[in-house]
Amino acid sequence: MTRSIIFDVDGVLVHGYHARPDGKTWEGKFLIDLGIDPVRFRDEFIYDIFIKKVVVGQTALVDALDRRLSSFGYKGSAIAFAQHWAARNSFPNEELLADIRRLKARSDIKLYLATNQDHMRAQWLWQTLGLGELFDDMFYSARARAMKPMAAFFEFAAARMGPQTEIPLFFDDTQKVVEGACNFGWESVLFTSNNDFRLHPWIKDRL
Repeated sequence: MTRSIIFDVDGVLVHGYHARPDGKTWEGKFLIDLGIDPVRFRDEFIYDIFIKKVVVGQTALVDALDRRLSSFGYKGSAIAFAQHWAARNSFPNEELLADIRRLKARSDIKLYLATNQDHMRAQWLWQTLGLGELFDDMFYSARARAMKPMAAFFEFAAARMGPQTEIPLFFDDTQKVVEGACNFGWESVLFTSNNDFRLHPWIKDRL
């Protein structure tokens, strides 16, 4: 039998965006270096058009940046900003990825990503960061037109994984997402460190 193992990206496979505030130390400096007020950017961009439109696939990231960056005093290219932003918030969790590579060698495991992302960063993670070399598919919010922990997101992922002979196993760093996945019927683990993955009984037996 084959089991699907599913991972969140930010806060699990990648250090950058985190559910925990202590994982976001990069962001303020990045914006300040560009002359942008981090609080205003969070309140007027992230919590507004980014979450409401970009991450669910209704507006392209570059279009949203083109509309809003000038209001923060930024005069440069929106595309350059987006590329720099992606690079600055995407540091791979190399130890965890090494463990996952060991699992990939097994014939009884399929590896997937389930993450809230816009189209542009999803492609950056898949191609530039190289996650596409390790995982079988990426289910992300702009593609699904729904964010975790909405049931529509999990329905989208489940439809593309197809019938399962075992309950999928999911690792995410956000409690409400873990609860949403549990309610959908997945075995879900709150990820706070690599040991949450390594010491899971099913995983431990296969590493």
